[in-house]
Amino acid sequence: MRTWNRRRVAKIAIPLAAWLIGIVFVIPILYMVLTSLHHPQDAQTYPPSWGAPLTLENYAGLFTSASPITPALINSVITSVLSTLLVLALAIPAAYALAIRPVKKWSDVMFFFLSTKMLPMVAGILPLYLFTTKVINMPDNVIILILIYTAMNLPIAVWMMRSFLVEVPPAIIEAASIDGASTFRILTRIVAPIAMPGVAATSLICFIFAWNEQLYAKVLTSVAAQTGPVYVNTLIQTEHAYLAELAAGATLISLPVLIAGFAAQDKLVQGLSLGAVK
Repeated sequence: MRTWNRRRVAKIAIPLAAWLIGIVFVIPILYMVLTSLHHPQDAQTYPPSWGAPLTLENYAGLFTSASPITPALINSVITSVLSTLLVLALAIPAAYALAIRPVKKWSDVMFFFLSTKMLPMVAGILPLYLFTTKVINMPDNVIILILIYTAMNLPIAVWMMRSFLVEVPPAIIEAASIDGASTFRILTRIVAPIAMPGVAATSLICFIFAWNEQLYAKVLTSVAAQTGPVYVNTLIQTEHAYLAELAAGATLISLPVLIAGFAAQDKLVQGLSLGAVK
């Protein structure tokens, strides 16, 4: 009887705790969205004026100001999408070689990929800055960000894709090889459709990492290649913080990631759990 009561309490307490934790994480986001819909003078009040009238003028100001957010959003889309496509083009064949056609000492290769993530991002700022400005003379260039984001996300993509491709039944690949299918055809027509949830999960994570990255973009760009997170950072001035516009910019920057996450939610769950259970 006592065991049954404990199970009943746990059955109620665990979902309740999960909801409470979720609410704690959601409250700052709701506060940010609500602040973005208030007039600047109402957003500066303390305590917050929850009943203040709502307006969209902060969002309109981001697009109609002297320095609009539109070019920064375009740069974010270009760098995130192209770097993600490059990562997939490089990570899928590498993961295929390490999972389905393993090479000797493949574990050493995987450790090498992982070791590249051990270097702090800030440690690479000065060499990259000197290389882009002094050696190749390409400061404030979107191409540099695309290459950096590709190199930044490639190790985690190889690790993820290998765990997904390991789950592909070897018998299917052997049957295709016996039928005369080339490696490229096996990879594109057989392996890729089976591992599509993993490809979707990997691409979404790489897109999010590239979209949210700010350190390299802030140091290596100024105006022409400025991305969305860097633009939002410019709204924080030394003499004054435009809280309403800052909240509107942060909300606007967060929307593509949220939309992509909800749109690919089923694929993301399938992909992240594909290699979890043996």
